[in-house]
Amino acid sequence: MMRLKSKQPKKQRKFLYNAPLHLRHKMMAAPLSRELREKYGIRNLPVREGDKVRIMRGEFKKEGKVVEVDLKNYRIHVEGVTMTKTDGTEVFYPIHPSNVMIIELNLKDEERKNIIERRAG
Repeated sequence: MMRLKSKQPKKQRKFLYNAPLHLRHKMMAAPLSRELREKYGIRNLPVREGDKVRIMRGEFKKEGKVVEVDLKNYRIHVEGVTMTKTDGTEVFYPIHPSNVMIIELNLKDEERKNIIERRAG
């Protein structure tokens, strides 16, 4: 598991910047909706492409599908949440996974089903 021994902000930031991929996946977790929580018996899961999420904070309070998970910057990109750059091109607005709630899971791969069963049991 993730163990952060220090209370110093400097060392906490250093840990985030240098974290390995297997820990970055765990840090990209978002809470499940009340219905999913009751159905699967778990509180949160790491966000994946294809999940449907509801944005709870910020100016883009809407629902959409996760298009990309950016592990380097700890952000996700949601369908329909874009901003226009000065040259006119549309780009996805990056959102931190703590500001979203998963309302529909992408259960196409067997590995995710196993994760849910393991954590609920």
